[in-house]
Amino acid sequence: MSAGRPSEGAGCINWWGFSPARDLISADPVRHEGAVNVLLAGSGDPRHLLKTVSGLRDGDVLNVWLFENHMDVVARQMLLLYIALTPQEMMGLNEKTETFLEVFGNSLIRSQTDETMKRAASQLLLHVSDIPEADVHPCLNTSLLKFKERDELARIFKSWMPPHSSSTPPVSISRAWDYRVRQHLGTRYDSKKGCFDWDLTMKLHEKGCSVINKHQYFRWRESGLAFELREGVYQISNPSLLSSRVFSQRGDRTALRGYWGDIVSSPYLAFGIETEDKSLLKTQNGHHMKTAQDISFANVQELFQSLSGRRECQAAPQSSAEEENPSANVEQNSVPVKDLMRLKGVSVNFLPLDSLQKLPEKPKYADFYDIIHFSASCAHHLGPNIRQIAAPDAVLIVELAKYILDLNNKQEAGFVERVSMMCQEAGFQPCSEAKSDDLHAVFEPRKDK
Repeated sequence: MSAGRPSEGAGCINWWGFSPARDLISADPVRHEGAVNVLLAGSGDPRHLLKTVSGLRDGDVLNVWLFENHMDVVARQMLLLYIALTPQEMMGLNEKTETFLEVFGNSLIRSQTDETMKRAASQLLLHVSDIPEADVHPCLNTSLLKFKERDELARIFKSWMPPHSSSTPPVSISRAWDYRVRQHLGTRYDSKKGCFDWDLTMKLHEKGCSVINKHQYFRWRESGLAFELREGVYQISNPSLLSSRVFSQRGDRTALRGYWGDIVSSPYLAFGIETEDKSLLKTQNGHHMKTAQDISFANVQELFQSLSGRRECQAAPQSSAEEENPSANVEQNSVPVKDLMRLKGVSVNFLPLDSLQKLPEKPKYADFYDIIHFSASCAHHLGPNIRQIAAPDAVLIVELAKYILDLNNKQEAGFVERVSMMCQEAGFQPCSEAKSDDLHAVFEPRKDK
């Protein structure tokens, strides 16, 4: 139905994933016990991490290594984790959930959320600029990154909090979004609502996402506003969704700053289309009573409650001054990274951009990872080097292209075949005990390594 440049719909940078949050441990054919080492390649957001932490048992230990293709995505992962780990006495559960979803899926945010982002960016900037080795936060460990990558993170965080006196006008994400929509639809831009309706009803709804509401999906497709959780003015560009893309024109390479992520599939896929609370999926006269926005809110709030339940005992950040002086509340979200919640038995480590090639060269990572998860956008990195870092009883999970809407059925099936071939060439075989679905392909190492 869409004309123009269909391959551009998914974008070239993953701000969110193309599948729902997955508990990587409990979803295994045989549940790993004790300490589990997990490699997440290109997940784009912390949905799998949060979901996996929520399913941990008391004695479990979860060590996660995050690999992304862009430092902009690393910075955003850190921001979302910062919000998730903010102690509840500093940010209430409802406010935290709303702020997280707003930053996660909205091109435009409220002024209050913008201030929260700037305060978070200032603390993350300090964190990556000067990390005492003895005080690395276990869930925001950037010590493995190269100096130039830490410098790039610092640059990104600074760009999220420009000085009021800056002479450079900020990029308008609304214009950047409209530019992408025009490029994607081409001659069909003037009848864009028909294209939006086709993608929703004939693709997303047909693929089982009928809970995605037409009004909300259209609003997101047109303006990039996925979550309107409070009455307020959404008018400030969300800087965490802006990045630079290099174009070649007449032999010259030019970096253009704009929005280069998904404009078709939607951020509702991550948290808003599956739920264990069946009451959220009730229908009346064939229509869902709740929307993907409602389900996203309920799911994220439940995940945050699980985080608080796994919090290590530590001194709470001082808040008495805020209680005595309401005006001090403007600083309530400015929490140093060292004061964020620490989760019992959980560590998160950020990997350098070349790590998928370099990890197999380090003896420490030989036969190391128990669970390896590749996003659809990272599948091209699958190769024999991945087999070298997989434990003998490891599980390799690859996200499929079901929700990359610009692919037709033949292309989607071709992607499945290509993934299977690449994994088998890399030394893996289909996992016989895994539950098969159309969202992920699951493999295990061949014993003839």
